[in-house]
Amino acid sequence: MAQSKSSFPPDLSKLSRGEWLMQLRDIGNNKGFSEPLGKHHAGIFVEDGDTLLVSFESMAGIEALSSTRTPIGFDMVRSHGWSSLSVLSHGDTWFRDARVFGFFDQLLDDGFFDEFENVIFYGAGPCGYAAAAYSVAAPGARVLMLQPQATLDPRVTEWDDRFPEQRRRDFTSRYGFAPDMIDAAHHAHVLYDPHERMDAMHSALFERRNVSRHRMPYMGTALQSELIAMDLLPSLLAAVAEDRLDTASFAQMLRARRNHPPYLRRLLARLDAEERPELARILCQNVVARMHAPRFRRRLAALEAEDDQVSQ
Repeated sequence: MAQSKSSFPPDLSKLSRGEWLMQLRDIGNNKGFSEPLGKHHAGIFVEDGDTLLVSFESMAGIEALSSTRTPIGFDMVRSHGWSSLSVLSHGDTWFRDARVFGFFDQLLDDGFFDEFENVIFYGAGPCGYAAAAYSVAAPGARVLMLQPQATLDPRVTEWDDRFPEQRRRDFTSRYGFAPDMIDAAHHAHVLYDPHERMDAMHSALFERRNVSRHRMPYMGTALQSELIAMDLLPSLLAAVAEDRLDTASFAQMLRARRNHPPYLRRLLARLDAEERPELARILCQNVVARMHAPRFRRRLAALEAEDDQVSQ
């Protein structure tokens, strides 16, 4: 049943953590279902259209990134009329929990995913790992992952030293090695910054016949935050759902970074580190001509002063 979009999602930003969790539970119960999954996870389903977004998110991530303090799927309910299944974690758990295994087993057994024309799994980082791993429960699904880990099994990724406290988690049992779990997907997309070595190495493990890997150079280690800041995430999800996301369309979308100061600052820092003053000058001239950018104006003045000294 379609829901009214005028007041959805509600603004939960002023609630305490306990009130917030209770309100999310009530939303699920009223519009679909809500299911606790042990101490560290929960599932919130909002029924609307025949496209389903299965998003994996941490509670801290929602609090940091959403102005209404609601899951990403809620925004797609409002703007695109999709249904939303938000799988939430308390902390970065990589969703390696028997209760989460059982939840997706039950959804599969009940034919839950068969009720939707399109199913999209989405997540970033540890949540990107989960999006890939659990997509196997919905063969034919589409998957969008931002800088996902393939596994934290030290026998496979001993080169990744970022999460030593997580090495004790079991990544070898069910829903384990994420790249293998997307074999039944219609198509999967991995977004990553090739200059972030660990992210690039994990992305290489996802190389498959049905996977497209999209480079986002100089966008850093928080791709979800950057895409939200540039208002690109809804468009990316829609393109994935409609099989429109390819190299050319992704490059066109990413042109938005030309007006994104964090990206421009990282690019300038890289050019300076590589001692490429002519390219740095061209970048500064371009940015100063289009934007109010005191840092770039100062850097341009310094570059021009250096040229004057050399010419004298």
